[in-house]
Amino acid sequence: MRKSAIAVLFLVILGNVGAWALWNRPVAERPWAGVINGVSYTPFHPDKSPTKRDRPTSDDIEKDLKALEGSVKGVRTYSTTDGSEMVPAIARKHGIPVTAGAWIQGQTEIDEPEIAGLIKLARTYPNVRRVLVGNEALLRADVTVPQMIDYIRRVKKKVNVPVSTAEPWHVWLEHPELADAVDFLAVHLLPYWEGVPVDDAVDYAMLRYNELKTRFPNKHILISEIGWPADGPWRRGAEASQVNQAKFVRTFLNVAAQNRLDYFIMEAFDQPWKREIEGTAGTSWGMWDAWRNPKFPMIGDVHEMKNWPVLCAASVGLAFLPLVFFLTRRNDLKFAGKLFYGALIQAVGSVLVFTFSAASAAGLATTTEIAWGVLIFCQFVLLAVMLIDGLELTEVVWQERFRRRFQPCQAAPAPDAPKVSIHVPCYNEPPHMVIQTLDALARLDYPNFEVLLIDNNTKDPEVWKPVEAYCKQLGEKFRFFHLDNWPGFKAGALNFGLDVTAPDAEFVAVIDSDYQVHPDWLKATIPHFARPEVGFVQSPQDYRDWSHDLFQRMINWEYAGFFHIGMVQRNERNAIIQHGTMTIIRKQALVDVGRWGEWCITEDAELGLRLFEAGYESVYMPESYGKGLVPDSFSAYKTQRFRWAYGAVQILKRHWRELLPGARKLTSGQKYHFITGWLPWFADAAHMVFGVAGVIWSLGLLLFPKYFEFPPNAFMIPTLSVFAFKVAASLWLYEARVKCGFWDKVGAAVAGMALTHTVGRAMWQGMFTSGRPFVRTPKCENQPAFMQAILMAREEIALLVSLWAAALAIVLVFGHENRDAFMWAGLLVVQSLPYLAALITSLINAFPDFRIGRRRPQPVAAMPGAAD
Repeated sequence: MRKSAIAVLFLVILGNVGAWALWNRPVAERPWAGVINGVSYTPFHPDKSPTKRDRPTSDDIEKDLKALEGSVKGVRTYSTTDGSEMVPAIARKHGIPVTAGAWIQGQTEIDEPEIAGLIKLARTYPNVRRVLVGNEALLRADVTVPQMIDYIRRVKKKVNVPVSTAEPWHVWLEHPELADAVDFLAVHLLPYWEGVPVDDAVDYAMLRYNELKTRFPNKHILISEIGWPADGPWRRGAEASQVNQAKFVRTFLNVAAQNRLDYFIMEAFDQPWKREIEGTAGTSWGMWDAWRNPKFPMIGDVHEMKNWPVLCAASVGLAFLPLVFFLTRRNDLKFAGKLFYGALIQAVGSVLVFTFSAASAAGLATTTEIAWGVLIFCQFVLLAVMLIDGLELTEVVWQERFRRRFQPCQAAPAPDAPKVSIHVPCYNEPPHMVIQTLDALARLDYPNFEVLLIDNNTKDPEVWKPVEAYCKQLGEKFRFFHLDNWPGFKAGALNFGLDVTAPDAEFVAVIDSDYQVHPDWLKATIPHFARPEVGFVQSPQDYRDWSHDLFQRMINWEYAGFFHIGMVQRNERNAIIQHGTMTIIRKQALVDVGRWGEWCITEDAELGLRLFEAGYESVYMPESYGKGLVPDSFSAYKTQRFRWAYGAVQILKRHWRELLPGARKLTSGQKYHFITGWLPWFADAAHMVFGVAGVIWSLGLLLFPKYFEFPPNAFMIPTLSVFAFKVAASLWLYEARVKCGFWDKVGAAVAGMALTHTVGRAMWQGMFTSGRPFVRTPKCENQPAFMQAILMAREEIALLVSLWAAALAIVLVFGHENRDAFMWAGLLVVQSLPYLAALITSLINAFPDFRIGRRRPQPVAAMPGAAD
C-alpha cells in the first residue's frame, strides 16, 4: 500500500473510533451506594414466555434470587399460577421478603385460582409480608371497583398480612372508596408513560406521591412500581435510553433514601416476551438485562452502550478488508476521494454492526425475528445502493486521470474509407420528421456510406409513401424498404436491414428516425475501429427543440445525467450500455454473435452485452454527434422507461450465469457495472413494496396498537440518511459533469424520481412475465389535457394520497405523545416523494403555460412498432 492509502486507512479507523466514543461518551450521574429496597420480579428467562404457557423452573428462580441477594431487600411478584408461586420458598432461603401478587383479569377461571394461590402463599410462607390482589386491573377495566373491593375483602379475611391492589396514582385519586378498602396504597409512578422528560421525572413522581399522601394521610403508601425503560419510543418529552434509565433510577434511589420511601423498582430483569403486549419499552425496564447482567453501574460514569468498544472493533473488522481492497486498487483517485469513500465504507460497516446489535437484543418472538430480518435485508440493499452511488460520485469528483478516454478523430477520411451501412428503422413516424433525418444523413462528411430506411408495419401509405419518394430523390446511397406484417419489432427490422446491407459494408450504424446527425459523425468515429478488438462505438443520445418546454427541458437534463456521468464511468471499465441509436457496430461481430435479439424489447443493450461476452471492446465518446426528440408526454416518457427496465430484467434472466463470480466471459468491471447499474431499478421495485407496506403498517399502528409498534430508529434514521445522501450525491454529480443551471439539476432530479413507480412496476412484471410487446416511444404528440395528466399519474397519485393520509393520521393520533410518530410520518412522506414527483411532472407536462415558443408538429397516432 502507498503511504497515502495507509494514511487514509489510519484516519478512517481513527474517525470511526472517535464517532463511537463521541456517541457513547460517559455521562456522570448521581451515584448510589446503598441497598435497593425492592424490585419487581417476573421469573421468565429470554427463551420463555407466559403467553406461550411456559413456566420457569426452580433452578431459574434460584439463579435469579441468588443474583439479587445482597443488592435488594425484597421482591414483588405478580401471579400465583405461572411459576411465580415458587418464589417465596426459594426467596426464604436467601432471606428475601416477598410482596406476593395475584393476577386479576375479570375472568372467574383465572381469578379464582390466583386468589386461592395468593391466600395459600400468605399462610404458608412467613417471608410473604404483603399481598396485592391484582395489578392495574382497574386501569385495564378488567374488573369494576366493587368487584375489586370484594376480592380484597375476601383475601383480608383469610390472611394475616396487609392487603392492597396495585394501580397508577390517578386511579386511587378517582376512587377513594378503593383506598378505604385496602390496608395500604400500592401505587405505580411511571413518568415515562406520561411523557415527562427524564430531568423532571423524579420530581414529578414525588409530586404525585405527595398528592396521595395529602389525600390519604392515614394510609401507608408503597410505590409498587417506579422506573424508566432503557429502550422504546419517545413519549412526548420522555426518551427511553440506557443513560436516562440510569439517571432516573440513581436519582430516585437517593431521593427515596432521604425520604424513607417504601418502593419497588420496576423491574429486576428485562423481559423480552413483553414486546408482544407492551412493545419495545415493555422489554427493557430491568436493572439487569435478560441474561442477568447489570445494565449500568450504580457508581461512576454511565455509557449508552457499555460494550461500545466491542461493537466499534467489530465495525472496524467488518469494514477492514473492503477498505484495504479499495485502497490498494484505486491509486487513480485523489487523496480526498480515497478518504471520502473509505469513510463511507466504514460508516456502512458501523451501521450494520449497530443494527445487528439492536436486533440481537430485540427478543426472540417469531414475529419479531421475521420483522427484523426483513428490515435488515432492506437496510442492506439501501446501504449497497448508497455504496454504489458513493463510488460513482468518488470517481467523478476525485478521479485523477481517465484510463479509457477516446477523442474524436479530426483527420479527413480517405477516399477508400471503409463502408458504413446506416440503418434507420421507422414505424408510423411523421414523414416531415423522417425527411429531416434523411437530409442530415445526406450531409455526412464521409465518402463511403449507404442509408437503409426500413419502414415496418406502417399501415397508412400516406405516411410511408412520401418518405419512399424522398429517398429516391436523394440518390442511390439511400434505399427504402417497406415491410408489411414483419415480426420482431425493431430488432426484426434491423435484422432485415442486415440481410440487405451492401456486401462490402464493414460497419453497421443505427440511428432512430428522429435523429439529425452531425456531418462529422462517421469521420470522427470510424477510425476507432482500427483496432480489431473494437466491436462497437457509441455516442451519447442527445436531444433538440426542448428548451421551449419545461417538461421536455426536465427530461432532457435527466437523460444527460446518464450519458455524461454513468456512461463515462462505465467506459472506464469497458462496460457501457449500447443504445439503439448513435451506435456503430462491426458488421462481422454483429453476425458472429447472432445478430439482433428479436426476443428482447431492449435488443440494443442485450446485443452490447453479447459483444462483451464475445471478447469485444467498446468505445464511448461523450461528444454529441446527433440529436433526436424527447418524448412529448409524461405517458410516453414512462412507456420508454418501462421498456428499458422490463428489458433489463429480460437480459438478466437470459445472461445471469455470465454475471456470476467465476464466469469468464465478462471482466469483473463489466459484471460490476451491469449488476450495479440495474440494482437501483430493483430498489425501485422494493420501493413499491415499502410504500404499500408503510400504509398497511400505519393501519396496524392505528387499529391494532397492541400488535404493531413504530420501527426502531436503528432503521428509520439510516433510511432517511440514505435518501438525503442520494439527493446530495445526485446534485453533486450534476455539478461536476452536467453543465446546466441549479434549477435544471432540480428538474432533472424530479423527472428521474417521477419514474420510480414505473420502473418498479416494470421490474416486478419482468420478474414474473416474459414476452411483453415492444412499444415505441411516440414523438411529436399533442399537449395532453389536464385530466389526461391526472390519468397519466393515477397510480402514483393513489399511493401519494394513501401515504400522506397515513402520515397525517399517525401524527394526529400519536404525535402528541410519541416523537417516533413524527419520524415514521417523515419516513412515509419521504416514501411519497417519487409519487409527488410523478404528479408534478405530469402537471407540468399538462399545463400549456409551461410551454415557451412554438408548438411542435402534429403526430401520427402511436401504435406498437419498431422505433425508439
